[in-house]
Amino acid sequence: MDNRYADICGITEAELHSYFDEGVGALAAANSMTKEECYARLKRDFDGYHFTVGGQGMYNPFSLLNTVGRGQFGDYWFETGTPTFLVRQLQKTDYLLEDMTREELTADTLGSIDIMDQNPLPLLFQSGYLTIKSYNKRFDEYRLGFPNREVEQGFTKFLYPSYTPVPRDRSSFSVRNFVRDVERGNAEGFVNRLAAMFADGDYRIVGNREIYFQNTLYVFFKLLGFYVEVERHTCDGRMDIVMQTADCVYVIELKVDKTADEALRQIDEKGYAEPFVADSRRLFKIGINFNSQTRKIDDWRVV
Repeated sequence: MDNRYADICGITEAELHSYFDEGVGALAAANSMTKEECYARLKRDFDGYHFTVGGQGMYNPFSLLNTVGRGQFGDYWFETGTPTFLVRQLQKTDYLLEDMTREELTADTLGSIDIMDQNPLPLLFQSGYLTIKSYNKRFDEYRLGFPNREVEQGFTKFLYPSYTPVPRDRSSFSVRNFVRDVERGNAEGFVNRLAAMFADGDYRIVGNREIYFQNTLYVFFKLLGFYVEVERHTCDGRMDIVMQTADCVYVIELKVDKTADEALRQIDEKGYAEPFVADSRRLFKIGINFNSQTRKIDDWRVV
């Protein structure tokens, strides 16, 4: 966090175009892309590290060099190590995962690991999983976020089996099944599969029951969002979701210790589905209730 060295670790946009243009051209040809499309993909996947306020974005050199050198896109940096310790800290502190990109921290906090048993964010920042996204000068506070798609997708994939009962070697298969249901318009199948996931819940996952529910759904829908368009809105301990595909729109209201009918009633009363009424795609309204005592979905309806 020193302006004198803000661009010393990594590759800048200017350096990428000056020194790697020929390699990017070869990478584009190898992947049937235009050079402009290739530069955009590299930026999306590997750019975005900020080490000071207002500092330029830095590309991850390990991932960038491997991608250009091998002529193939991949999650090279993320695959060099697994954040098992960081995930344990997140679970140990009952941390609400959505706060990772909403909480604001002071510079002193970011530079310290002494508080990691209360707040794991400084550790996530110092280890490169989160980076500076914005700064509030008035209060001297930083907001963090994932630097790029490689880290965001890789970290979310790693979180998935840690917050759900899905074994790590089956996590990709599990997500594919959900995506297929969503894309085919199989709303009942999607909700039944989601309920089954909680029914098989691992009771070794302990802590605040509502946070358990929210964290599981946060990771689940975030991972789905890499394959279909997912919007999440969190308020007062619940998550509202809108999922969109080429053929379908799903408006989902989630409740805790209430009923599916109450969830559907809120969709109608708040007009959550109104923007899609004239849409030519199939519209599904789904109400889901989570029982905090059993840690299961005990009521749902699809209309």
